[in-house]
Amino acid sequence: MFYMIKDAVGWPFLVRARLQARRFLHETRQTRVVQHARLMEFITKNSNSDFARDHHFHEIRTLKDYQKHVPLRGYDEHEPYIKRVREGNVGALFAPDTKILMFAMTSGTTAEPKTIPVTKESLNNYRMGWTIWGIQAFDAHPKITEKGMRNVLQLVGNWRETTTQSGVPCGAITGLTAAMQNPLVRQTYCMPPSTMGIKSIEAKYYVALRLSVGRDVALVIAANPSTLLGIARMGDREKETLIKDIHDGTLSNRWDIPADIRRSLRSATFFKAKHTAKELENIVNRTGRLLPRDYWPNLSLLGNWTGGTMGMYLKSYPEYFGDVAVRDIGLIASEGRFTIPIEDGTPGGVLDIRRHFFEFIPEDQAESPQPDIVEASDLIEGRRYFIIPTTAGGLYRYRINDLVRCVGKYNDAPILEFLNKGAHYSSLTGEKLSEFQVVAAVEQSLKALNLHVKSFLLLPTWGDVPRYTLLIEHDDLSNTTQISALEIEVDRRLSDLNIEYENKRSTQRLGPVHVRRIVSGSWSDFQKKRLAKSRGVLEQYKQPCLLPDLDAIRQFQFHDPD
Repeated sequence: MFYMIKDAVGWPFLVRARLQARRFLHETRQTRVVQHARLMEFITKNSNSDFARDHHFHEIRTLKDYQKHVPLRGYDEHEPYIKRVREGNVGALFAPDTKILMFAMTSGTTAEPKTIPVTKESLNNYRMGWTIWGIQAFDAHPKITEKGMRNVLQLVGNWRETTTQSGVPCGAITGLTAAMQNPLVRQTYCMPPSTMGIKSIEAKYYVALRLSVGRDVALVIAANPSTLLGIARMGDREKETLIKDIHDGTLSNRWDIPADIRRSLRSATFFKAKHTAKELENIVNRTGRLLPRDYWPNLSLLGNWTGGTMGMYLKSYPEYFGDVAVRDIGLIASEGRFTIPIEDGTPGGVLDIRRHFFEFIPEDQAESPQPDIVEASDLIEGRRYFIIPTTAGGLYRYRINDLVRCVGKYNDAPILEFLNKGAHYSSLTGEKLSEFQVVAAVEQSLKALNLHVKSFLLLPTWGDVPRYTLLIEHDDLSNTTQISALEIEVDRRLSDLNIEYENKRSTQRLGPVHVRRIVSGSWSDFQKKRLAKSRGVLEQYKQPCLLPDLDAIRQFQFHDPD
């Protein structure tokens, strides 16, 4: 995502990136001024659009004017304008000469995915955010750029999953940024752009291993930490096949890889590496396993989400990656990048005040028809808010339903951490249980009982007395004596975290938490089904820890009878 060129060209890039980062951090001293100026840039630039005429942009001079004429709205309310853009009428949302590069496609609240317009400006905003993230990370971990830029393993999605009626590509914005990289930059990235066309999750993981094991990898990036663990576990599980492929300069036929991609990889990438294969065999003979901590000795940093439900995965990192720093990549969605983390070990990131305009709704006013609106510079540390961005992608006062917490300030700009999607609430009897509370309760319970699981899911279950069922794979909870203890612990901690849950439990309107073991491998099958249903992409997939769906439990096969 950061456009590094080795040696002769690399250092000038680093200098420019540092200047851009310094400018961004300096601007945080005047957050309110920068934000208001950014809003008026949006209003002025698109003042000739249909949206602007419908919402009286010509009368907007202040933030209060903007809030008066433009209501808060979700994707469904934006969709009529976006639909016209998809059909080729760019002027529905933008200045008529605006070029739409693609539509970023992501899961919607219905079966139809959302399509977010990507303009040249919104793409540049996205790339600039990554540049600032990257230079901050590189300077904190100088081994990454030591002796020239070391290799980067990053998985991206396909930006050409489909096209609109007018022929504009739809897919993942990460794929477009990879496709636009300078050819010299690509030399440092293990995965060439052609690999974004691999649809099979297992095949993509294996190709990532095949292209990176044996290279001097210093940085690994994937939005979801489960992706990094999936790659690491596959490398260990398929070590014999991997070592043989590296020795022979081949790519095993076991994987579902399109023929054209397979040909391009064989002709341009693979070669026999007998010495590397021997080194890998020595690792296996010495440790009995093949893990990244051994075959990537210069690995300096892992970049992925760490907030919300993602923290569960991080507990497994030391086993596979050793003592490697982890830096959150920020609050990123198809709608744009909203925060830029500048430190390791925290999900908090500085709000990107220069590239978007932001408003916030206090958590307790989310359902209010006229909520109080808070500006970025006025957020209070420790409080939770729903973030409302206005972006260069044609989204105005957009209810993205992301709940964030202000964890501090950088100068005058808030540092925010993502908690959960607003949709991830469940209420069988009025308890309004949030995914954030579920994750906290289960994590605390597992720690107290000295247990470890790869993943879990809490589902509402209807019956004479409704209750919640906690699903865990059998391999993670093979000792049946632990089930009862976990049920009691999770139930108690949910009561501590949510007074309405405690009230419903004490009045027996809710039954106690019930732990059920599902067959091993269920999470992989569940992921595939959800991706197929939403038509989403692997890189954007977020494993839920709470689903307010009474029918979801029917998707699973159980190891034990109920």
